[in-house]
Amino acid sequence: MADDAIRPFCDEDAQALHELAAASVRKIGATRYAKRQVDAWAMRLGSAAMYRKRAALGDLILVATTASDLPVAYALLEPDGHLDQLYCHPDHSGCGLADSLLARAERHAREHRAKRLYTEASELARSAFERAGYVLSNRRDFTIDGEGGPVAIHNYAMGKRLK
Repeated sequence: MADDAIRPFCDEDAQALHELAAASVRKIGATRYAKRQVDAWAMRLGSAAMYRKRAALGDLILVATTASDLPVAYALLEPDGHLDQLYCHPDHSGCGLADSLLARAERHAREHRAKRLYTEASELARSAFERAGYVLSNRRDFTIDGEGGPVAIHNYAMGKRLK
């Protein structure tokens, strides 16, 4: 993917990002997580307004787009180096978008003198973070609210020191 196809978030992206995250969780998530886990995860995605709020609070949202500027993937980086979200629309998965977004996020973090990057990667995203040089710390098993009660799920604490 060409680096110039990644740009900063703008308010008009909010609904598209929300929809692509939901599509990613529903379709790609279903390849590694049970239906009940996917349903509970999808419920936690919030609304399109969340993206505007996070950007206004200083989080960097990098958006990968098509040639017609349609958002197809994004990464959300907090000022402290926490990579909070990385989602790709299922129709554009496997094309190197996650790798490009992680490289751009790392470049931004280095420019802002961050000492490290860290995340809680899903089963789906773990390999992208490993390719980007993140090191697995531990598997995190926990529960999230789901329809009918708590749902057991897991992710992976991962980090990367920046020099």
